[in-house]
Amino acid sequence: MASERVIKKYANRRLYDAAESRHVTLDDLRKLIVQGEKIKVVDDKSGDDLTRSILLQIIADQEQFGQPILSTATLESIIRFYGDAMQGFMGRYLEQSVASFVSQQHALQSQLSKMVSGTPLATMADLAQANLAMWQQMQDSLVSALKPRTASPPPGAAPSDPAVHGTASHAPHGSASQGAAHGKAPADDDAPAASTRRPRGGKAPRG
Repeated sequence: MASERVIKKYANRRLYDAAESRHVTLDDLRKLIVQGEKIKVVDDKSGDDLTRSILLQIIADQEQFGQPILSTATLESIIRFYGDAMQGFMGRYLEQSVASFVSQQHALQSQLSKMVSGTPLATMADLAQANLAMWQQMQDSLVSALKPRTASPPPGAAPSDPAVHGTASHAPHGSASQGAAHGKAPADDDAPAASTRRPRGGKAPRG
């Protein structure tokens, strides 16, 4: 395993390569990483590890000014996972996905180097196309896995029907007509009282 190449960052924000004794830029560090170098950036005074911060700056420059790798949808999905309960799972998922892609990339390059002598150009183009499709598939699966989930109604819940709920409110208005349908007449307070009959014999009852 190659040793880390120490890069010092001074207070004036300049980067210094201790191995070559010269000042370097972010693009110089990017080229070192592409060549397989493992770098470690430290603060010149405090000795704090600034590697992550510098690597993020390199990625931001490439995404903004170079050929971007991460689509807008992918970036939005990643941002949504910061502070989420699944943030740790998201980090491991990305790390394993990139590691798997790099492994497949090395396998393709190894196969291509063995077939380079006498290989038709069409076959090389097919390999390049398959490699591109593999990366696109991985990015699409990442986006689909990170889409926010919509809440689904609980099982067995019946959808609300305004027509069903509206029938109950009209029930009291139909009570009078229902009573008339069953032959019941409404009570009338103004009906005359029944006349009192005298008992047979013509005598009034004693008090």
